[in-house]
Amino acid sequence: MSTTLNCSRCGELTTWEDNPYRPFCSERCKLIDFGAWANEGYKLPTQDAPQADGGREEDQY
Repeated sequence: MSTTLNCSRCGELTTWEDNPYRPFCSERCKLIDFGAWANEGYKLPTQDAPQADGGREEDQY
C-alpha cells in the first residue's frame, strides 16, 4: 500500500514512494516552488532589531 499526500504546491493528490518529485506532484510544481524560493518569495516575519544610538555613553567622549 503506497502513502498518498497532497502536493505542497498545488494540493493535487500524489504518492510518496514512486514519485521522484516528492513532496510535489510533478516537475512543474517543483520548479515553480524553487522559482519562488530563488526569488525570495518565502520570508519569515521578523521584528527589526532596535537601532543603536551610537554606542555606550563613555565611548562618546
